[in-house]
This record gives sequence, C-alpha cells and structure tokens, in this order.
Amino acid sequence: MSLATPSFPPPAMGDYAHDWALVDVETSGLIPRRDRVLSVAVVTIGADGRQTGEFSTLVNPGCDPGPVEVHGLTAERLLGAPAFEQVAERIGKMLNGRVLVAHNAQFDYDFLAYEFAHARMWLPVSQRLCTLALNRQVDPPTSDLKLGTLAAHYGVPQQHAHDALDDTRVLAGILRASLREAERLALPLPLVSCPPRAESQFTPKPPKTPCAYRNPGRLEPGGTLQQGMKVAITGETSCARAELIGRGVAAGLNMMASVSHHTSVLVTNEPASGSAKARRATTEGIPVIDEGSFLKLLDTVEPGTSHEAPGAAPSVPAPRRPATTPTGSADKPLQDRRVLVLGGTHEEAVAARTRVVELGGSAAVNLSRSVTDVVVLTGGEKDRRMRRIAELELAVQDERWLADPTAANVSIVQADAATGEEAPTNVTVPHFQVLPRGGVIDLSTPEWHLTASWAPKGHCEVDVVAFVLDEDEQVTFDEDFVFYGAPENPAGTVRLLTGGPTEQTVAIDLAALPPASHKVVVAAAIDGTATFGDIGAVQISTASGSDAAPSARATLDAATTERTLLLGEFYRRGLIWRFRAVGQGYDHGLDALARGFGVEITD
Repeated sequence: MSLATPSFPPPAMGDYAHDWALVDVETSGLIPRRDRVLSVAVVTIGADGRQTGEFSTLVNPGCDPGPVEVHGLTAERLLGAPAFEQVAERIGKMLNGRVLVAHNAQFDYDFLAYEFAHARMWLPVSQRLCTLALNRQVDPPTSDLKLGTLAAHYGVPQQHAHDALDDTRVLAGILRASLREAERLALPLPLVSCPPRAESQFTPKPPKTPCAYRNPGRLEPGGTLQQGMKVAITGETSCARAELIGRGVAAGLNMMASVSHHTSVLVTNEPASGSAKARRATTEGIPVIDEGSFLKLLDTVEPGTSHEAPGAAPSVPAPRRPATTPTGSADKPLQDRRVLVLGGTHEEAVAARTRVVELGGSAAVNLSRSVTDVVVLTGGEKDRRMRRIAELELAVQDERWLADPTAANVSIVQADAATGEEAPTNVTVPHFQVLPRGGVIDLSTPEWHLTASWAPKGHCEVDVVAFVLDEDEQVTFDEDFVFYGAPENPAGTVRLLTGGPTEQTVAIDLAALPPASHKVVVAAAIDGTATFGDIGAVQISTASGSDAAPSARATLDAATTERTLLLGEFYRRGLIWRFRAVGQGYDHGLDALARGFGVEITD
C-alpha cells in the first residue's frame, strides 16, 4: 500500500462495498464533553476502493492542548491553526453520504459531534464502522487490537503514530485487510446507525456528590435521623423542594429521588396522596413523616459510619488463572481450542457448549479467525456458514466428538483466501481464562471493558445496560443507571459504547468510583416479545482497555423464556475488585429490573 495513495480493491461482494470516510482525530484529552479536537484527518474512498479525497488540518482549540508527550501538538504549534468552525463545513461535505470509519469509532464520532455542535452544525453521519469492533469479530491472532499491532499483523506500514493523517492512511490498509477477513468468514459488518444528535441531548448532567456515609437503616418511631439514611420526598412542601434536599445533603443524609426497600424515611405532607412514592412506601412499610417533623430532626442528626475507602486505585495480584495445562492433556483436552456449535435445539446447543467449557475449551458464538473446531448438531449442516467453514478447512465434528475429543491435537490446515497459501489454524493466540457461570477473576488494573456479543437475529434487539450500586445493591441516584438513552453516568466512570448491532461494551473506571459504589452490574434486555431463548448464546469478554486482548471470556446461554439477563458484575472486597460471570435471567422486562435496583421508572 502506498502511503500517498491509500486505495485498495474491495472484496468482491456488494455487502462490503460502501463509500467510506476514514477519520482520525487527535484530542486534548479523552472526554468529548470536556476536551477538544487538536487535529483531524479525513480520507474518502469509493465503493471501488479508489481514494476520492484527502484533507487534514491542525485545529486551534482555544485551550490547553493536554498531553503533548502523546500527540506532540504544543500550544505554540497550534496558535496559527484554524478553529474547528472554520473547517467544519469542508469536513462535513467529506463525511456526508459516507460511512464514517475509525479505530474506536465512537471516540472519534463523539468528539466530532461535540465540535459540530459547538459550531452550531449537525454532524452529517448516518452510519459508522469501527475497525476495532470489526476485528473483535474477526479475532485475529494478535496480542492486542491496537492500531499499530493490527498494522504489523496485516503488513501495513506505519511511520508516525498519533499523527492524524498517517493514522488515517494506516487505517485504510487495516480496513482493506479486515474487510477481506470478514468476507472470508461471512461476517456481517458491524455498522452502527447514527441519528442526529444535538449537544444538549447527550451532555450528562453535572456530577452529584454521593453520600459519604453508609445507610444505617430505617428511622425508628420517635428516633433521630442518622447520617447516611436514605430520605425521599413526595408531594407539595412549604419550603422549596431544592431547599429541603440541600439541607438534607448538608446534614449528611442521602437524599433520594425514589423509594425502595432500603429507604429510611419518606417525607410528605400528603401521605394519602396516592403518589408512586407514597404507594411504594406503604407496600414496603417505610416510615412516613411530615415536613415539619423532618425539619426538626435535621437539627439533631447523629454521626454516621463512613463508607470504606477503596484506595487510590486497585492494587492487587494479577488475575487468577487456572494452572497451565498442556494442549490436549487428559483432563482438559480442548485447552486453547475455540469451538463453534451449529444447529440443534436450544437445549442441545446449550449442553454442547457447556461440555466444551468442561473440556477446557472456549465456546464461540460466531465464526471468527480463532475458531478451531465446529460441532454440527441436527440441522446445523444447513447453516449459511457451512460453505465458509468448508473453504477454511476447519475440523467439523458431530456431538459424539464431545464425548471423546480424541482429535483435539490434530493440526488443521486452511488455505488463505487472499494469497492461496496454506496457513495452520492452530496459531498461538492470546491466552484468556474461560469462565463458567459464577466464575470469578481478580482485577489488576483500574480500567475495564466488558463486551457482550451475540449472533445476528433480525427480529431481536438487545440493549446492554449497567447499574452502579451501593452496599444495599441500590443506585445512589437514578443517573447511575446507564443505558442507551443515558450512555454515561454523571461522573463519567461508567460508559456504554456501541460497536455494532450485535456488540455493546460497558467501560468502567474502577479507581474513579466513589467509596459508596460497591458494585457495577452489567445486564442485557430484549425489547418486545422475543426472549433470550431466541437470541441463543451471549458471549462476554473482559479486557483492560478498548483495544486490549480479552483476559476472560464466558458464554452465557442457559436462558430460555427470560427477557432480561444479568451478564456480569464488578464488585469490591475491601481494596480488591473482582469480576463474576453471572448469567442469571428473569422473565420480566428492563423496567422491573431497574426498579429492583432502586431506579425510579415513569410508566
């Protein structure tokens, strides 16, 4: 590939041919709502693979440029550059009508969306493609999915890392190779729809200050308030509601927007009003006092017990891993093998994938570069992927193989579709721990990504959500419920990232969570009448960064009639954070799940 002309022949199929706008931005920081773009590069490529345009520019952000040691862009160097609004129209014309492509595309997309909003313009992008998400599907045998690592793997020359234009040219080569791998594996492109967004619609509210004290329980009759008690207010009040809340917060109380089983007291002058909070208080047996009594009790609030401080950052031993077992050993004959199960009833497929894990293997939910074996149950021979599996010369087995996988040590050979050369499929891949349901690992770094993925189902839409919980397993405030409508909690410590129609990620900064946060629960929910029995297996992967190799994977597929599914939970034990694969399903919808965690849902 020529760096001056990053053109490439597209795969010979219509689904992979689009007009592309390859984008890279260098920024003053990592938070789009706070930081600014310092440089931007756009390379446009037609469906025929030929370059149609190229533009790059430095941008004067009018603020501190941030980590100069990373991007090399000093304030002096940016001084004469145009402001973003001066180049927004030209960039918009290059993006309009094309699929935006970037490595970690949501990052570039969100920064551009904010910059266009600052310029009082709409970002003219209706679809985006993330090469990071695409390569998570391809699953190449690399140590991680960083741009430089993939460039080396695919043979794309890289000259100046963190230079926007050079990174965009490198991205063109990675896109070319990734599309060919996707075509080879018959993978649908993880295109993400991007409806118009105004800055005011996706700017999180200013962070609230979490209560510093643990909840001591309910207010006793004739007793006093204690710091940490959860207090809710409903109905008309003589004092302004904001004043009551402010005085409660100043006294060390946890002023809540909703009532749950853990509420200490409800303040209302109208206990028979029939409001949702009053009804819930009656159902749960929550004490009720009037406004005057609350104001008197505020004068004698007793000291509370502070939350246990988590420390500056998790500092624990490396993640627990099973003892190293040689590939093909008697107790774990499928160690380091990735097995795709096709066909069968839901129960038969679940049993087969469970058996794969028992034998030390990893159960795949999609065909990828790392799949080493395919188990075909009844009807699986009709799967549309069987033709590609035959072309790749993967080992195809029936269910009897799982009873005695004597072929686990056989070296399988496949032909490379691009070069015609033979390459062994049993290449060394990054090691990750295979977790069963309930499996636990210790976490050694503060930043973690939990990615959930599943096989494409045209009639099913899955939403991944997260709840930041206290020691009572309740949200501190409603904004600690992260979902598609509010993809980031106020502090920015938990974020929802969309990699495609069948992949969503929750990014968590454990070190930045307040002492009150003891657990982050990640769940999935299905909209409509479909169930997780219709979806099938859901794979979850944990990684210490967006482009890091997975440290652990679990395949959750026991659900049948359930509409919500707890995927995993990050929880704290003293100074140690751990992750548990859960896989617990419920027949009720997302609204009931959210209410169970203390989120106020308006019907």
